[in-house]
Amino acid sequence: MLEKEVINFEKTAIVGIVTQNQSEEKLNEYLDELEFLTFTAGGEVIKRFSQKMERPNPKTFVGTGKIDEINLFVKENGISTVIFDDELTPSQQKNISRIIDAKILDRTNLILDIFAQRAETSYARTQVELAQCIYLLPRLSGLWTHLERQKGGIGMRGPGETEIETDRRIVRDRISLLKDKIKTIDKQMSIQRSNRGAMVRVALVGYTNVGKSTLMNAVGKSEVFVENKLFATLDTTVRKVVIKNLPFLLSDTVGFIRKLPTQLVDSFKSTLDEVREADLLLHVVDISHPDFEDHIESVNQILQDIKAHEKPVIMVFNKIDAYKHLTIEEDDLITEKTRKHWTLDEWKQTWMSNVGHDKTLFISATKKQNFEEFREMVYEAVRQIHITRFPYNKFLYPDYKDAIEKEEE
Repeated sequence: MLEKEVINFEKTAIVGIVTQNQSEEKLNEYLDELEFLTFTAGGEVIKRFSQKMERPNPKTFVGTGKIDEINLFVKENGISTVIFDDELTPSQQKNISRIIDAKILDRTNLILDIFAQRAETSYARTQVELAQCIYLLPRLSGLWTHLERQKGGIGMRGPGETEIETDRRIVRDRISLLKDKIKTIDKQMSIQRSNRGAMVRVALVGYTNVGKSTLMNAVGKSEVFVENKLFATLDTTVRKVVIKNLPFLLSDTVGFIRKLPTQLVDSFKSTLDEVREADLLLHVVDISHPDFEDHIESVNQILQDIKAHEKPVIMVFNKIDAYKHLTIEEDDLITEKTRKHWTLDEWKQTWMSNVGHDKTLFISATKKQNFEEFREMVYEAVRQIHITRFPYNKFLYPDYKDAIEKEEE
């Protein structure tokens, strides 16, 4: 009889604030996501703390009363890690660490830690280490004494765990070395992309955990790692796909997330180059997620940041098999119908008319629902690009001989 694997989750508390720019409802959405991030990293959220403030306290992020409340809870419940939903300044992290005897992390640190777990290839590990070093550099003075009493676990992977005794000069040298290494690999990857020829390139983009890798496996017949956790895929996977008689390249890219650390955007430049150089984007959306509209906005913002927002896009609303809408009884005159009560047909009408994309699909990648419609729409979009690039292709342009003769005349 096989013994079940025992997973020891770190007991964790998470902290966020309600401000003029962030409502309580929005904070709860962010804390839900932070809790999922914590679970992905190997932690269990025991308690959530929140406070209404005009702006974060410059010394301890939250007020003194709230920080004392958190400290008391940490002591009484054996909490090992406290994670803040926004990026802490070096001084905030240092001040909080003096009060609370636990690991103090922020959202950026947590995401970097998950990336450190997920990095499989040498290139991904180099990118993650560079992002970690850039993040750690201004935090060195207060961090090392903190690491001495709390070793291992969430937030402690990567260079921070093995180079506690390092100083700023060594870290700067390391950053310089990693940047040079990435430049070398970037050149190699650029050559690889140029060697792919003039084939049409299609890139899957979207928020993390929306089903891009599942869709890649279903369409490209590849074996890309899939897991119901955030950032399951870090390394870009490129596969040759043929629909009908038309070949093209399909790439699966790293998922985006709200408040994506700038260090990661900079470090994963080459990965994002797959998106920049694509001819067509398949923007995959998890329609079963209650905040999918915010996810779309976040992805569009990142696409704009990396100068890829003007590319042709097909909106692919995935997980229709998991979509559930709330119903209102006919005699219920109190409940106001909101977007949570919309059916899929109502969503289709809305997105078809208001999103600005004339190409919109609703599918299930796991159950392959509406896959024929998906393949047909992708085929037509790729075909149009292909015809522009190869106007006399005999497979896509049957009367190409006549066209050539007209051109010669």
